[in-house]
Amino acid sequence: MRRDAPALPETIDAGQSPPLGPTSRLSSWIDAALTRAGFRGAFGRDLLLGVFVALVSIALLYSFVVFARVEETPFAPTSVSTLVALTIVQSLALCLRRRAPLLCLAIVVAAQIGMTLLLPADASAQGPAPFIAAYTCGTLLPLKRLVRALVTITVLFGVCGAVFALPPFASLAPPALVTDPAMAGISQVVTAVLVFGVAGLIGNDVSMRRRYVHQERIRLVERERERVHGALRAERTRMARELHDIAAHHLSGMVVQAGAAEKLADRDAPELAPTIGWIRRQGKETLENLRMVVGALRDPGEYPGGGRGEAAGESDAPVPGVAVLDRLVETERELGVEVSLERSGPDLELPPVADVMFYRVAQEALANARDHAWGAPVRVELARGEREVELRVDNDPGVEREEGAKAARGLGLIGMRERADLVGATLETGPTETGGWSVRLVLPLR
Repeated sequence: MRRDAPALPETIDAGQSPPLGPTSRLSSWIDAALTRAGFRGAFGRDLLLGVFVALVSIALLYSFVVFARVEETPFAPTSVSTLVALTIVQSLALCLRRRAPLLCLAIVVAAQIGMTLLLPADASAQGPAPFIAAYTCGTLLPLKRLVRALVTITVLFGVCGAVFALPPFASLAPPALVTDPAMAGISQVVTAVLVFGVAGLIGNDVSMRRRYVHQERIRLVERERERVHGALRAERTRMARELHDIAAHHLSGMVVQAGAAEKLADRDAPELAPTIGWIRRQGKETLENLRMVVGALRDPGEYPGGGRGEAAGESDAPVPGVAVLDRLVETERELGVEVSLERSGPDLELPPVADVMFYRVAQEALANARDHAWGAPVRVELARGEREVELRVDNDPGVEREEGAKAARGLGLIGMRERADLVGATLETGPTETGGWSVRLVLPLR
C-alpha cells in the first residue's frame, strides 16, 4: 500500500529566499534580544518603547527649558512640572498603539494640546510620541478613517493655537514674538500637518506596501503549490505507465506459459487441461482489464496507431531495473560525466515496481548531478544486504550548466520521494560535508 503523499510546501523554500538585508538583520537581532529579555507580547514591547520615548522626550524638553532661560523667557516651575507630566503621559500612551490605535492617538493629541497651552504661541516642542502614534494609526487604520482623524486633529490644533494666543491663556506661557491669533493658529495647523499628517500618510504607504508584498508571497506560494501538484500528477502518471508495462510484461508471459502447459497437459494429463485453461483465460482477462484501467493514464498519442497496448512489442517490452544500471552509467559517461558504479552483496530479485523505482531514482539523481554539478565525479553504490537494499548516488561540488538552469528540473526530488513512498522505501537527500549532494534510497526486505 502506498503511504501518504509528501506534504506540499506552505511557503517558499528558505533555501531559495534572498539573504536578509542590514535592516532585516537589525530587526531580527532586536526581536531576539527583546524575547530573551522577556518582552514577547506587543503590549510589553510597546510599554518598553513608551519608557524609552519618555526619557528621550524629557531630555528634549529639558534642552528647550534651558534655551528659554538663556533667552530670558523662563518657564514657571509649575509649568515645567506640568510639561514633564504631560510628556510622560503622552509617551506611556504608546503602550496602547497596537491594541487601541485611535485611543492612543487621542491621548497623545490631548497631551500635546496641553503642552501647546504652556508653550509660546510661536514655538512648538514635539517629542517622538506624536510621530509614532500617527505612523501606527497609518499602518492599522483604513485610509478614509485615517484621513478623517488627521483632518480633525489639524482643525483642533488650529483652533486651539488661535485661542491659546488670546488672553487669559496667553499669560500661562512665556511671551512670544508672534501675538496674532490667526498667525498662531496657522502655525499650529502647519505643525499638525507636518507631524501627524506626514507620519500618518507614511504609515499608510508602508502598510499598503506590506499588503502588496504579502499578496505577492501568497501568489508565489500558490504557483509553487500548483507546480508541485503538476509534478506529482506527472510522476504518478509515469508510474502508472510503468506499472502497466510491468504487469503487461509478466501477465503476458503467464498467459503464454499457461497456454503451452495447456497443450502439454492435453497429451500427458488431460485432467489438468481445464484448470490450466482457466488460468490462461483469467490471466488474459486480467491483462485486458489492466490495460483499460491503467493504460488510460498514458499520454494521448503515445501508442502508435491509436491503440491501447496493441502495438507490437509495447506490452511485452522489458522495463528497466537495477540489472541495467551499467547501461545507464555508460550512457552518462558518453555524455561526459565521470561516473563510477559499485555493487555489493548477493544478487536478489526485487519486486518489479521496486526494481523500476531503484532505476528511476538512480536515473534522476544522475540527471540532477549532470545539470547542477557539471564536471564533478559521481559515485553510484548499490548494496544488497539481508534486511535491506540501499542505493547511494553521491557527487562532489561542480558548476551548474546553463541548460540545467533553464530546464528548472527542481521537482525531481518530489518524484523520487513519491516513488519511494509507493513501495515503502526511505529516501534521504541533502548536501554533503564537502559541498556536494547525496541521494540515499533504502528499501527494507520483508
